[in-house]
Amino acid sequence: MKHLNAIIFGVAIIIAANFLGSAYVKRSNPARVISITGLGNENFTSDLIVWEGRFIAFNTVLKTAFEQLNNDKEIVRDYLVSKGISPDNIIFNSVQTIEQRDNKYENGNFVGTIFRGYELSQSVQIESSDVALVEKVSREITELLNKGVQFNSSPPRYYYTKLSDLKIKMISKATEDARIRAEKIAENSGGTLGDLITARMGVFQITGQNSDEAYSWGGAYNTAAKKKTASITMRLEYKVQ
Repeated sequence: MKHLNAIIFGVAIIIAANFLGSAYVKRSNPARVISITGLGNENFTSDLIVWEGRFIAFNTVLKTAFEQLNNDKEIVRDYLVSKGISPDNIIFNSVQTIEQRDNKYENGNFVGTIFRGYELSQSVQIESSDVALVEKVSREITELLNKGVQFNSSPPRYYYTKLSDLKIKMISKATEDARIRAEKIAENSGGTLGDLITARMGVFQITGQNSDEAYSWGGAYNTAAKKKTASITMRLEYKVQ
């Protein structure tokens, strides 16, 4: 019985020694890992335009100012429709009213205000997939001045309705770019690329084509340019064999 216990004890020591030895080898020779960043970008042209303008009426009598604004509204609507804009794409927002007053001073001291009148304004917005048409209208809208309408135009904003599909395509490009880079690094180090360990997507950026816009940590989203460049990064980690 003593001999049997001694044999079992000896076998246990040998197994433990092998386990510890194997663990030491693995700790002293950790698996090699490559971390690489790939870039995917794509140029595209916006397929949706949003354009806004504002017209103003002024009068000392509120009712008269409102009637004038309504008259200008019909002039604006008729003008846009005559230029080929669909009535369904024309959105008039609520009327804004501001009571205008001038400061009054006596002997250099402020003593109150003097009522000048009411300024009423209303904005109109057009959203359309006919980008070229709305661009043309936004450039010619000053023609309304000849019709007696005080109209202020804002620069158009440009969007892309297939952004989700484009993003998937760019992720594929960035992943492929990172894999090719990783293969080259593994080859130059005398190894071969192993299994993918992790993949992390970076920030999605949209800038104007051929612009010097700065990227941001939160992601840039250019709406001023019709032609844009979208980019994304993918951070991959591979084992090296």
